[in-house]
Amino acid sequence: KILEQFPYVKIVMLTVSDSEDDLFEAIKSGAKGYLLKNLEPGDLFTMIGTVAQGEAAISPSMASKILNEFARAQAPKPIPTYAQHPLTEREKQVLQCVARGDSNKEIASTLSISESTVRNHLHNILDKLHLENRVQAAIYAFREKDILNPP
Repeated sequence: KILEQFPYVKIVMLTVSDSEDDLFEAIKSGAKGYLLKNLEPGDLFTMIGTVAQGEAAISPSMASKILNEFARAQAPKPIPTYAQHPLTEREKQVLQCVARGDSNKEIASTLSISESTVRNHLHNILDKLHLENRVQAAIYAFREKDILNPP
C-alpha cells in the first residue's frame, strides 16, 4: 500500500525474521531491501545507502536462501532411465521418429497409423517417462539409443 501512494519510496525491511516465506513476501510486495537486525552497524548503514542509490540490499544469509531456492526451482529434472518405464514396441517406433524430427503427420505415414494414434502414443510416451515435450523425448531417445535400436 505504501508504494501505491508513494511510488518513489524505497522500502527496506529491517527484521529478525530469517524465514524464507517472509523474505519472498517482502520482495513480492516491493521491498528493495531485506536486512536482518544482527547486521553490524556499519554494514547496516552501507546497505541502506545501497538501497538509497537504487540498488537492492539483502543480508548475506538471506541472499544464500534466495540462491538456493532459485537453484532448486531451476534444477533440471533427471530424465528417467528406460528400465524404470518400459515402452511398447510401437511407442519405441514413434519415439525413434520423434528423435529424427518427424512431424505427427510424417510419423503417421511412416508407421501406417492415424495422426490421432500418433498423438496417443506420444502422450503415453511422455506420461510413462515423466517428460514434458517432444524435445525431452528426443533427448531421451538419443540417450537410450541402445534400447530403442537393439543391435
